[in-house]
Amino acid sequence: MEDIIIKPAIQNALNEDLGLGDITTIATASDDAFGCASLYAREDLVLAGVNVFKAVFHEIDNSIIFSGSYKDGDMISKGSLVLTMEGKLKSILQAERTALNFLQRMSGIASRTKEYVIKVSPWNTKILDTRKTAPGLRIFDKYSVRVGGGYNHRIGLFDGVLIKDNHIIAAGGISNAIKKAKSYIPHTLKIEIEVETINQLTEALDAGADIIMLDNMNVATIKKAVEIVANRIPLEASGGINLDNVAEIAAAGVNFISIGDLTHSVKASDFSLKIISGNK
Repeated sequence: MEDIIIKPAIQNALNEDLGLGDITTIATASDDAFGCASLYAREDLVLAGVNVFKAVFHEIDNSIIFSGSYKDGDMISKGSLVLTMEGKLKSILQAERTALNFLQRMSGIASRTKEYVIKVSPWNTKILDTRKTAPGLRIFDKYSVRVGGGYNHRIGLFDGVLIKDNHIIAAGGISNAIKKAKSYIPHTLKIEIEVETINQLTEALDAGADIIMLDNMNVATIKKAVEIVANRIPLEASGGINLDNVAEIAAAGVNFISIGDLTHSVKASDFSLKIISGNK
């Protein structure tokens, strides 16, 4: 991830936490105290955000030194030593919570994504994220999905056309919505539209949709949609998808499965950062 992207988010997060200063650290740690700290994984996980983790500390104190060979995408076992750091104890104490917040969330997303990717691995189906991300952290969330083996849907409203149910109502129907979109966007952009029934599917197909999202359809209906489309355009399944049913949906023949669960309610991975030595 580029520094120009992550730096403002890190600064905002640190400002939110530090405010006018870390009064506990100021009161308990002397300015000349140096030491070492170790980061451990407290569960099996997919590592994501290690460079962001380091960048948080370097935003406070660029002299902190890190040691460790693990990188984003590595599978980490419970109890593993992920990295060590050396530097001013004040700097380590001031940055640790913010750094851990980024690392735990990002690794949690990567780990969750990997679970889905493994479930659909027998089929040629890609796992996609959604825009159901934490406000201000979307670039981190979507990066973490890629680390876990998933793929990114559109980043925001600006880089892709996805006509949903409310757009269809606003446009006066599926055909009108697709026609209006085609007349507005450049030829380089594809039009994806969300449908809820087979009748809507056939209308969207006839109107020239480039991709069709099958919203909250059961497996039998998805299979019927796959038969009708017959590989003419890609199909994406979305809505109500979890680890228990994702394999069955992939087996039904869709090209993509988009899952809000990857990011909207992620369980943070568990890490422990412990100061192991220090001097006054």
